[in-house]
Amino acid sequence: MLKALFICVASCLLVVNDGNIIHRCTLAKILYEEDLDGFEGYSLPDWLCLAFVESNFNISKVNENVDGSFDYGIFQINSRYWCYDYQSHSENFCHVDCQELLSPNLISTIHCAKKIVSGSGGMKNWVEWKLHCLGRPLSYWMTGCHLG
Repeated sequence: MLKALFICVASCLLVVNDGNIIHRCTLAKILYEEDLDGFEGYSLPDWLCLAFVESNFNISKVNENVDGSFDYGIFQINSRYWCYDYQSHSENFCHVDCQELLSPNLISTIHCAKKIVSGSGGMKNWVEWKLHCLGRPLSYWMTGCHLG
C-alpha cells in the first residue's frame, strides 16, 4: 500500500514538472547570459519576480483574457500588441508568432520582453509586476544561484 502511494505521489510530481517549469536559477543564468541584468535599469531579481508572478516559471503557460487576447509564455506576453496568434487582431510589435514564446530556448521571449521593457512604462506594462515586485526588496530571488 505504501509503495503504491509513493508511486502515485511521484507520478504527480513528474506531471507538475514535465519540462514546462524552469528552475529559478536556470532562468537567472539564461537571463544573465542574454544581458538582462541591468537592462533598462532592471535587475535579474526584477526579471525573476516577473516570471514568477506572471507564470510561476511556466514556459508554456497560455492565458485567455476577457478582451479575447491571450498571454503567452513565462512572461505572459500579450497577443493584442506583441505577437501574432492567428486568433485575435495583433499589432505584433515583436514580429513573432505567439507559439515561439512557448519555446524552451526562451530567445524569442527574451527579445520580445526587451522590446516591451524598452518602451514606455518599462516593466510597469505588467500589472502583476507592479503589484508584487515594484518597490520591494527582491534580492532573495537570487539566493543559491551561481551565474558563473
